[in-house]
Amino acid sequence: MGDLIFLVISCIFVNNILLMQYLGNCPFLGVSKKMETAVGMAMAVVFVLVMAGALTWIVNHFLLRPFGLEYLRTVAFILLIASLVQFVEMFLKKSIPALYAGLGIFLPLITTNCAVMGVALILDKEDYNFIQALVASLSYAVGFGLALVLFAGVRERILLARVPKPLQDTSIGLVMAGMMSLAFFAFKGMA
Repeated sequence: MGDLIFLVISCIFVNNILLMQYLGNCPFLGVSKKMETAVGMAMAVVFVLVMAGALTWIVNHFLLRPFGLEYLRTVAFILLIASLVQFVEMFLKKSIPALYAGLGIFLPLITTNCAVMGVALILDKEDYNFIQALVASLSYAVGFGLALVLFAGVRERILLARVPKPLQDTSIGLVMAGMMSLAFFAFKGMA
C-alpha cells in the first residue's frame, strides 16, 4: 500500500507529465484559456489515459510479449489510443455538445498527444504489474488535469492584469508555464 501511495505522489507531483516531463503541451497551451474547457479536457484525458494505460498493458503482456511482437508496440498503442479518443469524441458530441465545441480541434489531438503515448511507454519501461499500471495511469492523468486546471486559473487571472504588449497571449503563457514548472520542481526533493 505504501508503494502505491509513493507511486501516486510521484506521478502527480514529482514526475508530472506536463510540467516535469514536458509531454502534452499542445492541449496544455491550447485549451487553458477558459476554466470550463480546461476541466473538460482534463476529464477527457483522464478517461483516455486510464483506459489506454490498462488496455496497452493488457495488449503488451498478453499479446505482444508472448508472441515476440514487441516491435509492433508503437503501432498497437497508437491504434488503441486513437480508438479510445474516437469513443470520447462521439460521446461528447452526442451528450455534451457545448464542451465538444469548446474543445474544438484539441479533442482529436488527444490521439497524437504525446502524454498519452508517453505514459503507455513509461508503463512498459517501468514494467509495472497491472495494479501499478492502473494507479500510475490514473495518477499521471490527475497530474495532467491538475496542471491544466491550475494553468487555466493563472491564465484567467492574467487576462485581468496589465501585461506588456510583446508578452501578451502565448508569450506570457509560456513564461507562466515555466514558473509553474519551477514550482513543481520543488517536489523533486520528495522522491
